[in-house]
Amino acid sequence: MRTDTGLTAHARHAGGPAALADARGCAVTGATPAALAAYEQALAAALAWRSGAGALLAQALAEAPGFVMAQVLQAYTLICSRDRRRVQSAQAVLQRAAVLPANGREAAHLAVIGSVLTDDYDFARETLTELLREDPCDALALHAAHALDYLTGDAERMHRRVADLLPRWSPEVPGYHALLSMHAFGLVEVGDCEGAEAAARAALALNPLDARAQHVMAHVFETTQRPEEGLRWMREHQACWAEGSLVATHCWWHLALFLLEQGQVAAALAVYDTQVRAERSGAIADLIDAAALLWRLQLQGHDVGARWAELSEAWAPHIDDAFCSFTDVHAMLAFVGARDGARARRLERALAVSEALPTRHGKTTRQLGLPACRALMAFGQGEHARAIGLLASLPVLAHRLGGSHAQRDVLHLTLLQAVEHVRRPARPKAAGWSARGVSNPIHLAAQPASGA
Repeated sequence: MRTDTGLTAHARHAGGPAALADARGCAVTGATPAALAAYEQALAAALAWRSGAGALLAQALAEAPGFVMAQVLQAYTLICSRDRRRVQSAQAVLQRAAVLPANGREAAHLAVIGSVLTDDYDFARETLTELLREDPCDALALHAAHALDYLTGDAERMHRRVADLLPRWSPEVPGYHALLSMHAFGLVEVGDCEGAEAAARAALALNPLDARAQHVMAHVFETTQRPEEGLRWMREHQACWAEGSLVATHCWWHLALFLLEQGQVAAALAVYDTQVRAERSGAIADLIDAAALLWRLQLQGHDVGARWAELSEAWAPHIDDAFCSFTDVHAMLAFVGARDGARARRLERALAVSEALPTRHGKTTRQLGLPACRALMAFGQGEHARAIGLLASLPVLAHRLGGSHAQRDVLHLTLLQAVEHVRRPARPKAAGWSARGVSNPIHLAAQPASGA
């Protein structure tokens, strides 16, 4: 789906003689005052990473089935994801919205959604850039652009995009706190932790329930190696990020990292059991957090018992997703951690097919996904020199896996552990999990794939 991105202000704002406008002055088509009020509440929830947007959008669309931007927000909640199935489910939303009368701005948003569904993330992000050039206060365009920049690993653009818009907004514009939160996350990802902390605190001063800003604070404390302060912050603000937020599991992951950094291993495992995997969630984001936490624990020599086996089972349905290299790497963490050689090799074979394809996933698989997964397999088999060679070739492009510095750090930590094994193979610390890979490599511990 394509549209001309050179949109005039008249075309983008025209909505007919009885057109309504959102809280930032953008014309909307097909709304009623009641539907628009529900939409604004849904958008506010999405911007602050709060739950409840879905029910509010259902309410808006029940009131006004032809409300285009309500359909657009509904689709964005699906496509800004690493889960292939979730992303593709937006196709039905797009089909419903595509036949509705729409103004130019709305047509451009639909084109963004269509391009993501056809795997053209570059066109989607360029179209959002044009939308924001025309309407700097299009909060939904900014929300989607920030998410897609993050998912594609473009930290510099993620930072620059928001920084350039700051002078065009003011605290009076609804959603300004979210702009500050996005700015804060961009800053921490480009290395300005002091600026990130100031921006996140400013966002929370405007909206204490901004879970996005709470999440940035966790990253600031992680990046600046202040685990004690981080733990204190997370506990003091737990009601904000753990209740009614979209990032509760991820913030529990951050809290567990702070515990681990302070040597509170039992407490970190308790967080894994009672929060991260308490409900055995199958959501990709939750599976990523679980794999990354267990891997860090094992790197430090802590036995996590049967937890790996459960996680390997949960990851198995995603072996053939062929969608996101960041996801592939975390699936491989689970398979290697569980000594599940059958699934590890199945994923490797699937990636070997993907790397030959002229797709976005094919490109990231060639550059990063397959080498990183093979490095993790080598590490699990005790082939530390090979793991070093593969991992050492990744740093220049590692950010293109997507995710944050804190999440991608798992590869760097694995590299350091592999180097330590090569330098001092007999050190007592090597008696941890990674050393066990020498005597019990995954190809000797292959487990049945259980029909996955």
